[in-house]
Amino acid sequence: MTKISNVMTMLSLLSTGRKYTTEELSDILEVTPRMIRSYKEELEHAGIFINTIMGPYGGYVLNNSIKFPERRFSKKDIELLEKYLEKNNDPNLKELKDKIMGVYISNKVRKESLKLNEEETKKYNILTRAMKEKRKVAICYDSLNKGETERVIEPAELFLFQKGWCCAAFCELRKDFRHFELARMKKIELLDEFF
Repeated sequence: MTKISNVMTMLSLLSTGRKYTTEELSDILEVTPRMIRSYKEELEHAGIFINTIMGPYGGYVLNNSIKFPERRFSKKDIELLEKYLEKNNDPNLKELKDKIMGVYISNKVRKESLKLNEEETKKYNILTRAMKEKRKVAICYDSLNKGETERVIEPAELFLFQKGWCCAAFCELRKDFRHFELARMKKIELLDEFF
């Protein structure tokens, strides 16, 4: 891929809100970690600032939304393909259409799952800030088995699981790392305690 294509792909990956390490990005783009840092600098020269989370659970995070051209199949692309297939009865093209439909549908579902409502956005931003500043967070968590419990966590990473955002964090109550769904966090407060 060209440099501009790699930068666009990196920006597209980061625009999901997920944290990526330089190693993950270099594996995906098939370049060295040094090139990833160079791409980050290029984006920052263009006015697109990428947050760096330091430490063993660190990486790059894009906290602001960027509008740039979609590089996926659109509904119009699918309609054009269907019109073409009506005229040409080629089984290979039908198989290709099925694959394209799979990509189109999975991207549509993924795009929907990335959306955060106002309350989840607030939680996401507090947890992102806590990770960046290495601050503890107090939450009231609605556990499946135990009901609502008050906890203090040390957030390490935000990630998508199935159809919702989760936070991997050290839980002081359980003295172990746990995954917390943002949707199950009933209350959240950034503390002045550091970890």
